[in-house]
Formats: sequence, C-alpha cells, structure tokens
Amino acid sequence: MTSDQPIRWGIIGPGTIARTFADGVAHSRTGRLVAIATRNPAKPGLAENFPGARIVDGYEALLSDKEIDAIYIAVPHTGHAEWAIKAARAGKHILVEKPIALSAYDAEAVYYEAKKAGVFAGEAFMYRVHPQTEKLVELVKSGVIGTVRIIRSSFGFNMGSYRPEHRLFANDTAGGGILDVGGYPVSMARLIAGAAQGKAFLEPEKVSGVAHLGESGVDEWASAVLKFPNEIIAEVSCSIMANQDNVLRIIGSEGRIEVQDFWFASGHKGGVGKIEIFKGGKQETVELREDRWLYSFEADAAGDAIRAGKTEFSSPGMSWADSIGNLRVLDQWRASVGLEYGVEKASKRTANIAGGTVARGNSIPQRQIPGISKPASVVTLGFEFFPNFAAASLTLDAFYEAGGNAFDTAYVYGGGKTEAIFGDWHTSRKVPREEIVLIGKGAHSPLCYPDMIAKQLDQSLSRLKTDYVDIYFMHRDNTDVPVGEFVDAMDAEVKRGRIRGIFGGSNWTRARFDEAIAYAEKTGKAAPAALSNNFSLAEMLDPIWAGCVAASDDDWKKWLNEKQIPNFAWSSQGRGFFTDRAGRDKRDDEEIVRVWYSERNFGRRDRAIELANKLGRNPIHIALAYVIAQPFPVIPLIGPRTVAELEDSLSALDIKLTPEQVKWLEG
Repeated sequence: MTSDQPIRWGIIGPGTIARTFADGVAHSRTGRLVAIATRNPAKPGLAENFPGARIVDGYEALLSDKEIDAIYIAVPHTGHAEWAIKAARAGKHILVEKPIALSAYDAEAVYYEAKKAGVFAGEAFMYRVHPQTEKLVELVKSGVIGTVRIIRSSFGFNMGSYRPEHRLFANDTAGGGILDVGGYPVSMARLIAGAAQGKAFLEPEKVSGVAHLGESGVDEWASAVLKFPNEIIAEVSCSIMANQDNVLRIIGSEGRIEVQDFWFASGHKGGVGKIEIFKGGKQETVELREDRWLYSFEADAAGDAIRAGKTEFSSPGMSWADSIGNLRVLDQWRASVGLEYGVEKASKRTANIAGGTVARGNSIPQRQIPGISKPASVVTLGFEFFPNFAAASLTLDAFYEAGGNAFDTAYVYGGGKTEAIFGDWHTSRKVPREEIVLIGKGAHSPLCYPDMIAKQLDQSLSRLKTDYVDIYFMHRDNTDVPVGEFVDAMDAEVKRGRIRGIFGGSNWTRARFDEAIAYAEKTGKAAPAALSNNFSLAEMLDPIWAGCVAASDDDWKKWLNEKQIPNFAWSSQGRGFFTDRAGRDKRDDEEIVRVWYSERNFGRRDRAIELANKLGRNPIHIALAYVIAQPFPVIPLIGPRTVAELEDSLSALDIKLTPEQVKWLEG
C-alpha cells in the first residue's frame, strides 16, 4: 500500500459509536468510509447517518468485499473477538471498539490471528493517540510534579434507572461499567505508571476490586486499587448508575496534575484541552488547541500504521501487549467481585471463539497406546492453569479442532475446577465420548490411601460428566501402604467399569511398579500398565514438587524399553530450560536453576540449540520431538496457556528425529 493511498474503511454494526467513528474517518487525512454492514439494511436513517457509504446486507458480505482494506468493529462487546478473528482471517486490517474482547485470553487469540494473517489489529482507545495524552506523558516524564505516588481516575455516569432492555444492563452482552468504561481509567493508570519509569506502560503487581452487582448481575458501580512495582498506587472507579467527577489526578511528591474527562481530550469536533498543574500553592493551565476531530486521530494512527506495514499502534497508542495487559487487569477486577457473564459459561458459550461449531480435525498424528482400544493423539493436553471455562475452552477447542483427543485431568487440579471445566466442555460441544482418551488421577498426598481412590473417583466422574475414565493414575505413592492394597482398589474400579483402559502410578519408582505387577500376576488382578513420571531431554536433578519422580536417566530408559510401559510424561519440555529463561549466566529463576542446572543438561541444551538452528526451529521444539522419538511409548503432556502456545508446541510434531540424532542430543 502506498503512503498516499487512502485506507478504505468498512464498519460492522451501525450503532452510535459507529457513527462517531465514521465522523472521524470523514475528517481524517488517511481514510474514507466505503461501506457499513448491517443485519437490517432497511433500518431507517442508515444513509443519513453514514453519508456516501454503501449499505451492505450482513457482516459476512463486508469481509469478502474487495473494496475494503480495514474494518472497524462496532457490534456489542460479545461479538468483538468473533468478528475480529473472522476479519483477520479474511485478510482485513481491524480496529475493534474497546474492549477488543471479553478477557485477556480472548484478546490473545485475536492478536494471534492477526499475527498469522499479517494484518493490523488495534483496540480503539481513541484518547491514547491524541496529542493531549502525549503531552501528559511528557509532563510526567519531565518530573514537573516530582515522583509519581498516587493516580486517581474515574469514569462514571448515571443511567437513572434499571433498564433490562439496554445493553449496559444485559448480562448476556457483558454489560456493566468495568468492560464498558472501566478500561479507560485502568489504561491511563498503566500508561502513567509506565511513563514514571520511562516505559510505554507498566503492569500492576496486585489488583483488588469491589463492586455492586445489580439485578442482572452486572456491575453498576465498582472500584479497584492497583499496586505497581514502582510503588505507585492507582485508585480507579467506574459506574453506569452513579455520576462521578471523572477527573484524572496524578499526585506526585511535589504537586499534582488534573485532567477533566481525559478520554474526551479537546472534544469530539476539536477544541481546547486543558491539563491543570498544581504545585507550590500555584496553579498552571496547559492548554492544547486541536482543530481536528477526536476520532480522526484514531483513524489516522491506524491508517499510518497500515501504510507503513505495521501490525499494531505505536506508543502511546495501545500496542498488543498493552491491550492484553489492560484486559488482564479487568479480568482480575472482575474476579475480585465474582463477575462472570452468562455468555462466558458453558451453557451459552457453545461455539468456538470465531462463532463456529467445534469439530475434530486431523492434523495431530495418532498412535496406538497399549491397553487402549482407540487411537490417541501423540500429545496429551493438560489444562490445570485456566481460571474459568471461557479461558480454557479456547485451548480445548483448538486442540480438538487440530485432532487432539487425549486429555489429562486430576482430582486436585484447581480444587476440582478443571475437571468441571472439562465436563462442561465436552458436553457443551457434544464431543462423542467414545472419541476421547480421558486421563483421571487421584489419591494425591496427603490423602494417598487405597480407600480414597473410589471416593475421589466418584467426585471426579461427576465433575467430568462421564461414567468412566480411559486411564487412571494414582497421583502419588505412599510406600507405608502395601502396594497390593492399591492394586486391589484400582482393580475394583476396572471391574466396576469406571476404568475402561489401563491404570498405573504417577511419580512411582521402578521398584514399586515392579512389585505392583508381581502382586497382580500372583493374585489374578489387573496389573498396572501405565506410568506418568517426568521424562525430558533435560534430566530432573531435584524434584519440582515433593514426591515427584523423574524417569529420564539411563536406568529408567532401559526399564521403559524392556517393559514398553507407556509413560505420560509431565514437564516433557523442561519447564523453560530450553527457552531464553535459562542460560549458564541466568540464575533469576530459582526453580529452573534448582531442578535443571547441570553441565550435562547444558550440553544437551547446547546441542538442542544447534539442531534447532539447522532445522530452522526452536530448541523447545527439539525437546518435544526428542520425547516422541523414543523407542518406547512416551506420550508428552503439554500445558499451553494460550492458543499461540498450543500451536507452537504442535508445530514440533513434524520433526522426525533419527535414532542417531536422539543419541547425539543425549551426548
């Protein structure tokens, strides 16, 4: 695209904010409005509200319109991520009305799709690209009020009365103040805290929020306190049922700065913006006259980036990392007050993030696991880190859509939350249970006793919304209990039909496993036939957690090769050892240093880096390929937190290491 070619804009959703943005485009130097997409083209006033723009019937039609370069998404919050992803996949640049998504997890998925498509993507906080904001950052950096200590900011208005038909009160459209206007004071606080430290923005180390949840369950007024690493405290508030003063106050060691309605800057159609400085008993007013329309700055900032081949706003505009960080704060604020929208729950969130039906793909290779009748994906997905269904479903959907069908759960993960998430996921997606290879685990320390197996499996199956698991592991071992008692307890569950494949031990020693097999053979019971110990190219030197057992050394590999016992290997990629977080001169991460640092492991890491460079891959890909390439069945458990991390891990599955390369990596 040439530097003088206008950006041809289309808008999805013909509401009030769309009309405001259209005004901005009309008064911009880089863009022109070409089309407006609506699901009701006969709606009165469209031609008058969007003069000169074609009225397009349906959002999908705009995505395929060859005359459109960029799309502004102005539908309700709940449609932002879906249509942003669809637009990116259609090759369109995207500017999304804030919030770009309901959560940081959703936002990461949006930006990841934009990255893959190579298109511009931005969250439309228009004030961030206005000259008044740039001046404010300049004043903070200059130290005019000394060291910044406290930031206070609010954005609140009063709707007057509860109006169930209005989007701001609708739970299913993610109404309330936090997502609608709370992002403004939070984004400003993060901007100022960063400016005080010479950075584009700064993330708080602690967020604590309170709110009043109204009749529909959305926040009608709310406040939060943010504590930043540089000791700045920010107090932010928002409301849809309470008028607030809407003043930004930046309080420093030598004075304070105040800005009224900072997000409105010099006004919708231009005017004079004012920054008040109070210092030493005196007041100074910094006036900024801008004749340009407020939203034209946003249209031009996006247009300039697109023309320059950039995919995100330049600071102080909201970069991708800034946008995700802002939503992460809003996520914590919402979590503090127990605000989860109905649309984020399994009963409503039945499609994938792009609004499509979740269907199993075939790009992940399958393998036959001894003792399991159905093929399983060569990697197993673990998901113990996700805070809620909405976040977890992104990765679960993507894994299944890529062909993954093996899932690792446990009674203790998240106090049972992750089991419930999985149950909600496979039932809400109507995934055939017979397609799934489901791992359950129980009897974790300190409750590692035979009688806990049946009791905990009762609860696990209820949460998982199934009547059986395909594979069951005791999560730990208790050598004070005769191993036969554990075998008896698991054999009983096989006979009950609640374990319909194989069982075994997680973090068991070879001696204990052999003893269990011998007992089963002697008594005619089902024998343990699976293991879940650590296995990776880097050998675990010190247990990550108490009771952990690694199976990576030469004696273990000999045993696994002889027995051909499948090992579902946790921490199979070394928990960061094969990334930039580790290095001979890097000792900040206590766990990595304690667990993995040895000259033998560093030698393996060096060779993984060397081979990765030859293959044009990353060392962590080599680490995963090494595990899969063993002459005995090792099924790596992977725990990606985002779709990007998942797809990065899956990209290693096409690396086929030879036996000679495996031996060379081991040294």
